[in-house]
Amino acid sequence: MTPGQLGEVLGLPPIPSGTWAEEALYLSPAALRRGEAPGEMAARLRALPGIAGVRVRGDGFLEIVVAVPGELVAEIGPVPAAAGEAPPWADLPRTWDNPGFIVRFAHVRAVAVQRWAADLGVGGDFRPELLAGRWDRAVLRSLAEVHGRRVSRAPGWAAYTEQLARVYHDAFERAPALPSGEEEPSALHAARVRLARAVRDVLAEGLAALGETAPDRL
Repeated sequence: MTPGQLGEVLGLPPIPSGTWAEEALYLSPAALRRGEAPGEMAARLRALPGIAGVRVRGDGFLEIVVAVPGELVAEIGPVPAAAGEAPPWADLPRTWDNPGFIVRFAHVRAVAVQRWAADLGVGGDFRPELLAGRWDRAVLRSLAEVHGRRVSRAPGWAAYTEQLARVYHDAFERAPALPSGEEEPSALHAARVRLARAVRDVLAEGLAALGETAPDRL
């Protein structure tokens, strides 16, 4: 169950919540907005494939847990560039003290992963259930916000792209998408390459909204 699919069922984008370290949790006020009894909506949602559980909070919000959070990667791809704003960051210095460098370098890394994966023969079917490690889930948690931001009047692209870039840098360094040394390419590598592609596309979207063309190299 992806955020887009869940949004179609609920009638509005779900709100990712928590760290996702233990469970991939979304919040939704959909029952309140639609004048439906929260318990009845929760029961309908529990019957859907890909839903691991639904809890009703005291305030009527639904807590929805999806079974395979990695499935959201499949619905992320390039989008047409939105009208740009004035870029919020300077080009220099190209250090970790500059949020603009952090975001641009994350895009460069995500692009490079696609290139290197092709050279190393990483491929095969995308298995989203393999994106279950700590660093992968942190990236998924950040990616899950993009649908809500697209429909927001104040999407906050600068802060969001920096947040996504930071968790992606952690994943890039601690949960490699590419085999090293004599290691053979695996299905997990392929899943992480697909995750990197989603990061690439979302960072490019955010940078375009901020008036920048996402760089492939620095």
